Amino acid sequence: MKYFAAAMLAVHALAGNTEDWKKRSIYQVLTDRFAQDNDNTNACGDLSNYCGGTYKGMINNLDYIQGMGFDAIWISPIVKNMDGGYHGYWATNWEDVNEHFGSKQDLKDLVNAAHAKGIWVMVDVVANHVAPVGNDFSQIYPLNKSEHYHNNCDIDWSNQWSVENCRLAGLPDLSQENSYVRQYLKDWIKNIVSEYQFDGIRIDTIPEVPKDFWGEYGQSSGVFQMGECFNGDPAYVAPYQNYLTGLFNYPMYYTIKDVFRNEKTMYGIRNRFNEEQGKFKDVDALGVFVDNHDNARFLNGMGDH
Repeated sequence: MKYFAAAMLAVHALAGNTEDWKKRSIYQVLTDRFAQDNDNTNACGDLSNYCGGTYKGMINNLDYIQGMGFDAIWISPIVKNMDGGYHGYWATNWEDVNEHFGSKQDLKDLVNAAHAKGIWVMVDVVANHVAPVGNDFSQIYPLNKSEHYHNNCDIDWSNQWSVENCRLAGLPDLSQENSYVRQYLKDWIKNIVSEYQFDGIRIDTIPEVPKDFWGEYGQSSGVFQMGECFNGDPAYVAPYQNYLTGLFNYPMYYTIKDVFRNEKTMYGIRNRFNEEQGKFKDVDALGVFVDNHDNARFLNGMGDH
């Protein structure tokens, strides 16, 4: 039972944290769907719930990852989740880890084992929302008061204020304007990076939060940041790199898919790259990918091509 998606960073290495990350090839590990402790390879009985992947199982397969040429891994969010949150994006307790993946010590052991092999660890983090608890915020710790959240509304994707203040898929939307929430999230990211010695962070749903918060959040983390802006327009995506060190290159993702799946000219990739050079702060710090957990696999829909 193995799942992966590779994000290949452009190679133009100099010195410093961001420059060092540009040398790395990142293997995405959806923690629950990668490997169990006992290397059980039986099919998962219920894909809508936990399938048994753990940090110990990941440790047992670091050589497998390294053997494919990867020198960094991106792991799922680590916090305790609501039942059914096998993906890690339904946080309930920010001060505890997801027991389905293992203990805090298991997570530290994974990072140590990876580092011993020269593999860096990027942890997925969320600062936009919590588990789908409706308006019963008592189920969340410690962000358990109504003033910690924006009002309940559905996102209108044509309105940026709505994108930043309404609920994504019904998930309670954290209010970064609240001084307690803002400081807690910044302290939390600083603390987990320090406690577990993560080398970088992948940040979920960055367009759903005002840009100025990400500048503070990234600085608090003290490590390289790779932000997810799920949008194909460079003019929309690029400004976020003024606040974060790196971004996933979604505009290029859509172009690559168009070129290879729809048999468009290869000049499309060249033209996209040239366009991005004029828009992004550092085009070489963008994560180039063809697969991830949010999209159908690249070969899906290719037929007999």
